[in-house]
Amino acid sequence: MKNICIYGLGAIGGLMAARLAAAGYPVKAIARGQTLEAVSTQGLVLQEAQGERRVNIQLASKAEELGPMDLVILSIKTSGLPEIAQQIKPLIGSNSTVLSAMNGIPWWFLHGLRQAPPSLRLDSVDPGGMVSTAIAHERVLGCVTHLSAAVPAPGVVRHVAGNRLIIGEPLGGCDTPRAQAVMDMLSHAGFEVERTQSIQQEIWFKLWGNMTMNPVSFITGATGDRILDDDLLRSFLSSCMVEAAAIGERIGLPITAAPEDRHAVTRKLGAFKTSMLQDLEASKPIELDALVSVVIEMGRQVQLPTPNLDALLGMTRVKARQLALYPQAS
Repeated sequence: MKNICIYGLGAIGGLMAARLAAAGYPVKAIARGQTLEAVSTQGLVLQEAQGERRVNIQLASKAEELGPMDLVILSIKTSGLPEIAQQIKPLIGSNSTVLSAMNGIPWWFLHGLRQAPPSLRLDSVDPGGMVSTAIAHERVLGCVTHLSAAVPAPGVVRHVAGNRLIIGEPLGGCDTPRAQAVMDMLSHAGFEVERTQSIQQEIWFKLWGNMTMNPVSFITGATGDRILDDDLLRSFLSSCMVEAAAIGERIGLPITAAPEDRHAVTRKLGAFKTSMLQDLEASKPIELDALVSVVIEMGRQVQLPTPNLDALLGMTRVKARQLALYPQAS
């Protein structure tokens, strides 16, 4: 894979771009605004525990300027994907691989999920099949990120914690040549790369915790430790997770852990700010549909009630709409 493009030089995309470039890979990226200006003039700055380094990458403001890539790493806010999907199309050729490294449930989630009802649809994240039309499922390689990074200034990426990436094919396994090539590349760039036989299971388990902690932190403005320290609020999170676990069971993604087990894992992160809380503080649109709306949508289709998740969605979107961080009701 000699032609690599990162679409989205945010925290995770910027970290991947900087590390791949530092490892000697010819990285290109789509960037706009202050990020485009900063990286064009000073390079992409990576801040890690070992120190700071600066790398040069080829930039473009439009996909048409680069043409088809061997690998497109898609790391953008899911809230903007339906619109951006059309802009990405020039990067995707007949042999391109799209590494999907985003929060929540992706548009291709049902591809290869054999126990899910064939009639299941995900309009919350793929309205009218708009994204699937632009980025075919066959082009996708799944990636779950277990790390955090931040963008303290345009063109600057700071690695905060964690270093793990999980890679898998939507149809199962990760023994394909393209999966191995991507895993080798990311490992050489300094990531801890794991393979999985079910990338959807990994996505679902990560979502199981994120779908509650993120919106609750957005509503309360509290860090993770304060949320979990409140018995009543923790009980509400658990009730939401029980509803989601039942949906997972129905679509072939059972979760054997108890909510309190997941809370114990989250508690180890200490006084952390979720990505949705960081978006609130930065006045950026939130990724509510890919984390909560889509779970409720699946629940409706498999005829399972979600009263607690419904309440969580309602409270979060009312606040987000007041702040113009989520689309107004049509």
